Amino acid sequence: MRQADKGISGLMISVSKSLKVIPAYDQMSIKENNLEIIFLGTNGWYDTETGNTICILIKGKDYNIIIDAGFGIQKLDKYCDFSNKNYLFISHLHLDHICGLHLLAKFNFKYGLDIFIKQGLKNKLNRILSLDYTVPIKRLNYKAKIIELNNNLKLPFKLKYLPLKHSVPTLGFRFEIEDKIITFISDTGYCENAVELAKDSDILITECSYLPGEINENWPHLNPELAKRIAIESNSKKLILTHFAADKYTDLKKREIKI
Repeated sequence: MRQADKGISGLMISVSKSLKVIPAYDQMSIKENNLEIIFLGTNGWYDTETGNTICILIKGKDYNIIIDAGFGIQKLDKYCDFSNKNYLFISHLHLDHICGLHLLAKFNFKYGLDIFIKQGLKNKLNRILSLDYTVPIKRLNYKAKIIELNNNLKLPFKLKYLPLKHSVPTLGFRFEIEDKIITFISDTGYCENAVELAKDSDILITECSYLPGEINENWPHLNPELAKRIAIESNSKKLILTHFAADKYTDLKKREIKI
């Protein structure tokens, strides 16, 4: 597995107009064959009237994939009856991506919940899911377990993950489900690993914390131009932007970006 590279300086770029860019909104649904993607939370950093913090639900025929656990996860029981197996993938441990774990006691996963995290972070996540902060994972009314990602996992779908370029260890995920490739690029600056993960994606979902033209190499995130660059370079068919920084995208109209 390669390390995330240092990326670029963040200049405005010229990209093809053939790629459709879609801004995500809370409870927006995208359907692809037998799959449905529901954006339960689309804010970055904190909740506002524009939405909850990041959480995405991918509903398959026999299982569900949940990506990150911001406060958007509170809507999970509105769209999921928990009769299928559920897999939760955590990209990193910044609070806007895990604060919704406090709500796990609200749900009743019939077949339990597997929570996947980057190698080396299990003990930290176990500490957060302890009596000091929330209902401990062992006291939930269903079986839940934290699993560090490795190459020996047996999953009902193909999974690839690579490190991204952020201020803390962060993963991006590529899922191959029902003959579709869905890639999620979490908090990151531009990097080659993001392009590699997204190669030939049917749906590429990227974070978009920064405003057009905005760059901060000390706290790497994507702006719309860099997100679209990743989509173009990876030959992705559709790009969906999410994780809009709450202090920058202060109303939904600001998400309607022309690039």
